[in-house]
Amino acid sequence: MIIKLPEFRNKKLFEQAFTHRSYLNETKEKLSSNERMEFLGDSILSFVVSQYLYTNFPQFEEGALTNIRSLMVNTKSLAIIAKELDFGSYLKLSKGEEESKGRQNQSLLADCFEGFVGALFVDQGIDEVVKFLEVVLLPKAIEIVQNKSFKDPKSLLQELVQSRRLNSPMYKVLNEFGPAHSKKFKIGAYVDGKLISEGEGKSKRDAEENAAQKALDFYKGIKTLEKKPN
Repeated sequence: MIIKLPEFRNKKLFEQAFTHRSYLNETKEKLSSNERMEFLGDSILSFVVSQYLYTNFPQFEEGALTNIRSLMVNTKSLAIIAKELDFGSYLKLSKGEEESKGRQNQSLLADCFEGFVGALFVDQGIDEVVKFLEVVLLPKAIEIVQNKSFKDPKSLLQELVQSRRLNSPMYKVLNEFGPAHSKKFKIGAYVDGKLISEGEGKSKRDAEENAAQKALDFYKGIKTLEKKPN
């Protein structure tokens, strides 16, 4: 689907949204970089997405809503949208950034998306920003919820084993290693008393998450998980 970008009343705002600071050192044009617009756009994105999630997903508590919002507005997500909108072609970059493939750089693309949102707000107000995001960003919330990708691995593993009437996963520390100031943990994930996977991390929580993810990968690999009889 080809998405037509909103027409700006003030063309200089549109230009500013795509002007990387590196470009300013190589031009005599009186331009401002998009950094201030990024700052504004970041806050506006957070507000619009938060309001949308609060209104449309009353079944979720604060933690889940925060996780969904994070997946929607993180660098990877915004860069994907910026690529779909061909934002890279609008970027004003220094020769150095150009040579290092700045137009495909995930961070730069996400930044210019935030800059664009900030510029659109200054140019036309919040209603136009919402209309734009309703097309390019907000529908992604439904996909995230359907895929349950906002849930942490421990929660997903818990749901999986409970759906098969198995006992809840247990996590046990198998080993601690490294100096006191930089200790690492190895933790095992057990289902029905069986060691399913092991995970490592700089904290017990990280190690448990890692072990849970490996357990999920294991169960996906065998495709079926036997149910306990009633």
